[in-house]
Amino acid sequence: MDFKDAFNQFNNKRILVIGDVMVDAYIKGKVTRISPEAPVPIVQFEGREDRLGGAANVALNLVALGANPILCSVIGNDTDASTLKSLLQENGISPEGLIESANRKTTVKTRVIGNHQQLLRIDAEQTNPITSSESDALSARVREICSIGIDAIIFEDYNKGVLTPALIKSIVDLSKEFDIPTTVDPKKDNFLAFKNVTLFKPNLKELKEGLGLDFNFSKDKMTFESAVKELESNLNNRISMVTLSEHGVFIKDENAHAYFPAHLRIISDVSGAGDTVISVATLCLIVGMSNDMIAQVSNIAGGLVCEKSGVVPIDKNLLLEETIKLLTS
Repeated sequence: MDFKDAFNQFNNKRILVIGDVMVDAYIKGKVTRISPEAPVPIVQFEGREDRLGGAANVALNLVALGANPILCSVIGNDTDASTLKSLLQENGISPEGLIESANRKTTVKTRVIGNHQQLLRIDAEQTNPITSSESDALSARVREICSIGIDAIIFEDYNKGVLTPALIKSIVDLSKEFDIPTTVDPKKDNFLAFKNVTLFKPNLKELKEGLGLDFNFSKDKMTFESAVKELESNLNNRISMVTLSEHGVFIKDENAHAYFPAHLRIISDVSGAGDTVISVATLCLIVGMSNDMIAQVSNIAGGLVCEKSGVVPIDKNLLLEETIKLLTS
């Protein structure tokens, strides 16, 4: 396969990303003493950095791969929303799909870092489901965007309330109307709500939680494969792709299934790997790669970002280089 040509086809693909967006904030400083007021470290403040998180990190990965993401979500009408939109503008991501609501809070996860170690995380968020009027407004915005032309829709669920069963059904129905492929990076709460999507990508933990099962993957692959079949009987999805951490990745459709091992990596941080995998898998799908290639290229991408500290988007050139080296030798 000509991977260079396939990767070039990623360019300018319009991908709608719908789900929970957030700001990842980092407060950094030095720790040299313990507080006399309580047994806690005193962080001598050195600076703050704001980054895009949640579904917005999927959009960042898509930009890094050459695609044009449109982010769709419901956020607050607050100062943190302004920060979020500024970050989107800085990174060349369209905010046209964002609905601002005075009744919601923009999600911010603030990590306090002292001497390069995380000491504390403060979450400012609202996780109740969006209202029917907010859902209707978001659905209408998605329809407007799809009518102009979209190559794929990614559902990115972080259980923060944007993706409700009713909204999911509405968007999947819309995707059928416009003949748009749909891919899903799920979480537990709405796990079985994503019926009739194209590609469903849980990790092993999410698969177990979503189906209420417990088994040892290393010792019992038959139970694992039965779980995937149960998933498919519930969802009627076309492709199932399960990331298996150090065990690699599994992919299946109605005709075949395959396992691909993880490549040897020095793991620094697994944060954001799922965002990278769903971004790469979606683009590989819409440029016509086989299931086996979708799984293998996504597997390589997930491993590469785990070598980096913190949540970082994939490096397209490095991914292409690694893909050619590992899959064409």
